Amino acid sequence: MITFTICLLTLIAGYFIYGRIIERMFVPDDRPTPAMTQADGVDFIPLPTWKIFMIQFLNIAGLGPIFGAIMGAKFGTASYLWIVLGSIFAGATHDYLAGMLSLRHNGESLPEIIGRYLGLPTKQVMRGFTVILMILVGSVFVAGPAGLLAKLTPESLDTTFWIIIVFLYYILATLLPIDKIIGKIYPIFAAALLFMAVGILVMLYVHHPALPEFWDGLQNTHPNAKTLPIFPIMFVSIACGAISGFHATQSPLMARCMKSERHGRPVFYGAMITEGIVALIWAAAATHFFHEHGMGETNASVIVDSITKGWLGSMGGLLAILGVIAAPITSGDTAFRSARLIVADFLGLEQKSIRRRFYICVPMFILAIGLLLYSLRDKNGFDIIWRYFAWANQTLSVFTLWAVTVFLVQARKMYWLTLLPALFMTAVCSTYISIAPEGLGLSPNISFFVGATCTLLGAVWFITWKKRLLKQT
Repeated sequence: MITFTICLLTLIAGYFIYGRIIERMFVPDDRPTPAMTQADGVDFIPLPTWKIFMIQFLNIAGLGPIFGAIMGAKFGTASYLWIVLGSIFAGATHDYLAGMLSLRHNGESLPEIIGRYLGLPTKQVMRGFTVILMILVGSVFVAGPAGLLAKLTPESLDTTFWIIIVFLYYILATLLPIDKIIGKIYPIFAAALLFMAVGILVMLYVHHPALPEFWDGLQNTHPNAKTLPIFPIMFVSIACGAISGFHATQSPLMARCMKSERHGRPVFYGAMITEGIVALIWAAAATHFFHEHGMGETNASVIVDSITKGWLGSMGGLLAILGVIAAPITSGDTAFRSARLIVADFLGLEQKSIRRRFYICVPMFILAIGLLLYSLRDKNGFDIIWRYFAWANQTLSVFTLWAVTVFLVQARKMYWLTLLPALFMTAVCSTYISIAPEGLGLSPNISFFVGATCTLLGAVWFITWKKRLLKQT
């Protein structure tokens, strides 16, 4: 528990110390925000800061800090380090700067921000790439909650029934103004998710289970360690609990609702640190579960159910399960909302008219339903879609980190604070797609070489571009 406690305190300190450094580097001011200058009653609506924080936290959380942390815990103490260091130096910095750049540029969607700093060709690629990722998020975050709801309700209300209900909710949440559904129910669901995490945290100290410590070493404890090396597999498995490109697609949604730039650190940086704390708690709880029951269990829902019911009782377990249901559903609906806004920005369509919103949403939902049907028909379909989502998610974070690095160079600020995470995540994603079975399936040695080469090319490109920029100025 010593290592866990140190990691927990480090995350909290990271918000107050490193978060403050990042905030001072960006220098937020009192200029009017898009919520004030472009209010449209649909997406640009001023909201209270506490509510924006709760919505942002629930938007970015999903199943990532729970299921990802549970699966990542199998890798041992290294998972704790990645959650802490990734959240403070990569994830929260990534989320803050992406959100603040959207705030500075009239609430622009992520592809528009990336294109602003990495050029038109990259913007065009990111438009398609990001929309597909958002649809993948909406698709993979349906089956799990629908299955859990089916278990909690009468047999007549089966998984298919709940899938239909969830999709109907998606349509409403995507089309209606942000304050009608999202602004009202998200704070409640976020509170349930936080209650679950706090309850598990208290029980960790009550039960005081044996957890891995730093002095035990950082060896890979995964049962399939030979085929699943810590690098890069663990860094993709624990995505939303450390860094996630999906977060940068959600930050613009909240940037369109903020009343002041000075609220950026608690909303963007703070929500990511909170998610990191949730991931750390679940990694520790899962470690205890694996010590008690072995690492044979691969269904994270079973582990969550066992932990919550065993530690929080029947009522606490029910609230916890409801939190696990709400988290992915609420990430799915804002994913579709984000996709709608990305397409609207690309086509230049105003969104006050519900008819125009509907035109954009219909093709997205048709594609999402197709992906969902595929995942249900093929017994391995969901796993395949999830793995592609996980890699695409981290790849998006790479482009976001490079974009904010270019911004920092142009603004003559401490660009190395994002350059180092950008290079590291470039190595992670290029190596993962080379070694993963759903990717190229290459040998570890070749995959590591590909990853190193891609990272080196990224560094050379950056140095060359920076030199050319300095000559021009």
